[in-house]
Amino acid sequence: MHSHTPFKRSTIALLAAALLTAGQASAVVTDEDILNDAKTKGDVVSFGLGTQGQRFSPSTQINTKTVKNLVPAWSMSFGGEKQRGQESQPVIHNGKMFVTASYSRLFAMDAKTGKKLWKYEHRLPDGIMPCCDVINRGAALYDNLVIFATLDAQLVALNQDTGKVVWKEKLDDYAAGYSATAAPIIARGKLITGVSGGEFGVVGRIDARDPKTGKLIWTRPTVEGHMGYIMKDGEKVENGISGTLNATWTGDLWKTGGAATWNGATYDPETNLIFAGTGNPAPWNSHLRPGDNLFSSSTVAIDADTGKIVWHYQNTPHDGWDFDGVNEFVSFDYKDPKTGKLIKAGGKADRNGFFFVNDRTNGKLLNAFPFVNKITWATGYDMNTGRPLYTPDGRPGDPSETADGKKGKVVFSAPSFLGGKNQQQIAYSPQTGLFYVPANEWAMDIWNEPIAYKKGAAYLGAGFTIKALNDDYIGVLRAVDPVSGKIVWENKNYAPLWGGVLTTAGGLIFYGTPEGYLKGVDAKTGKELWSFQTGTGIVAPPVTWEQDGEQMIAVTTGWGGAVPLWGGDVAKRVNYLEQGGSVWVFKLHKG
Repeated sequence: MHSHTPFKRSTIALLAAALLTAGQASAVVTDEDILNDAKTKGDVVSFGLGTQGQRFSPSTQINTKTVKNLVPAWSMSFGGEKQRGQESQPVIHNGKMFVTASYSRLFAMDAKTGKKLWKYEHRLPDGIMPCCDVINRGAALYDNLVIFATLDAQLVALNQDTGKVVWKEKLDDYAAGYSATAAPIIARGKLITGVSGGEFGVVGRIDARDPKTGKLIWTRPTVEGHMGYIMKDGEKVENGISGTLNATWTGDLWKTGGAATWNGATYDPETNLIFAGTGNPAPWNSHLRPGDNLFSSSTVAIDADTGKIVWHYQNTPHDGWDFDGVNEFVSFDYKDPKTGKLIKAGGKADRNGFFFVNDRTNGKLLNAFPFVNKITWATGYDMNTGRPLYTPDGRPGDPSETADGKKGKVVFSAPSFLGGKNQQQIAYSPQTGLFYVPANEWAMDIWNEPIAYKKGAAYLGAGFTIKALNDDYIGVLRAVDPVSGKIVWENKNYAPLWGGVLTTAGGLIFYGTPEGYLKGVDAKTGKELWSFQTGTGIVAPPVTWEQDGEQMIAVTTGWGGAVPLWGGDVAKRVNYLEQGGSVWVFKLHKG
């Protein structure tokens, strides 16, 4: 309210607001709604069904006994020729569902009937350079806004009721290779976003903004040597560089160092920390950049208030395989097998094939074990130093040591750079104490080539071919015990798994396959209890909520993402899969 607003009007407005809040569901999404998202059944107001990213729902109406009665309630097509990969997680509030689609589109629907309320199509310039398809992973809700990032590295906030643009802010320059695909999150009133573009020599970072205006609060680079900033009275004030200049990056390559934060972040209110996974150092050719190359291929914990790095853990120091470390860090309570004490921890299924458990207050490594069968680049981790035990000759060779200087020694490497797990989200059930990991078993031949940075050009310095390791499956959903490191059960899948997982208090796991099936399986045994053919591949995570007393399951469908673009032999193996673009919603059949 402006100071000159008549007293009466503001009193009436306050009364109206109080009445609204007293009602069942507030019309606007509050910080409290977001912090309680994991506990509330009537909505999904954050990416990950709660900022910690467990993707666990307390709903029990759909359970191991009733899931056989699950039937479609409605489906809505995104329409047009703009299909490609659909990796979006829907968010649901106040009877409306918001879902992003390929080519930076956003749809609002009636959550009960699927009736389209409005859509927004972002105008994309011709020169965009997305590495891994024209996908988007979802939107954030705050107040009466729905906010998402676009492929040309902008943020757009729209009114939830009308679809009108409220504000737009530029994240960075798309002509320099920056893009954005991750779902933003809200951390106690701050809008948290990352950037994509590690294949173009961008500099990764996490930004905090005011969600109501889009104005920057702080920015924290994830490459050592770059200055962080905090905004004071509209001016950028230096907030200390990340790391120590040239400590783990010799020379100048840190200036275009990659470490893109392309998968977004999670937030833990208990520690007030934002956990960001970071991507590969640039270029891929590791011989050009001696050292650990912080903070690439790491988990970085940033204080939500100050924008400073509190701790980091580097999953793959001096990454030479494009493993990245962007995989989400999911907060959970870890029971120490030695002392029996509960430790505030986080779990991460890394692209490099190892599952990590770190103390989320200080980053200390608590456990590290493989969650895929074949890993060639390291034999394990030294639990004292937290560092990998590299395999001799496991790193692709230095091209400058060859006769013509054009191609380094080729190595066979597993997993492939598409990862033991990529963007597809894991889930954690506090009921079973297990993580559910959509994993992939594949390998690659990889070699290094000479490369120099050129703005807006691909910056790899490597060549590769991706290979399946088994004739009968690539994807495999695994239930992983973070304490024992054992795989409790697994379900194999012919095509790679590229969609996330949902777990519920009804004892169920839901996940989709590129073959088009949405599956419901027993969380304890993995036994398949239900499946439905949606007609196109699923590369997105399902969600659940309760609408008018009925539990609903929703998933976005549409085959695409990185596999058909980068997958080589594997892409050929799955080239029969059809594209699409829809939202499917299911509920229990009453009869």
